[in-house]
Amino acid sequence: MQLSNPFLHSLGVELVAWSDGGAEFHMPIQAQHLNRQGMLHGGLIATLLDAACGYAGLHSPEHEEEVHGVTVMLNISYLSAAREGTVIATGKVTRSGRSLYFVQGTLLSDKGELLATAQGAFKRR
Repeated sequence: MQLSNPFLHSLGVELVAWSDGGAEFHMPIQAQHLNRQGMLHGGLIATLLDAACGYAGLHSPEHEEEVHGVTVMLNISYLSAAREGTVIATGKVTRSGRSLYFVQGTLLSDKGELLATAQGAFKRR
């Protein structure tokens, strides 16, 4: 699946699933993604969850104009550290109105360990 987001692309993030109400991204952890302690950087975790949650409410059918949005609020709970492997960020819309939608997100290791969770509100533009 082609990702038209230069920032995410530069990080090695791959959009693997996207449907109405959900999105999933994968990212292999590389040395430049780690902080001084050798753990996946918290800002990158926030970026992955923001992307998965945001994209979850912005799907448009193929051959239709892209829908864009902005983050209104994003709360993240950091639960466990990751140092290697691939991380999987998912977002699922829990409620949607005309312009605002609410999403729950998770970040998992490729071994199934829950690394972080997110809850957010987003606005379609």
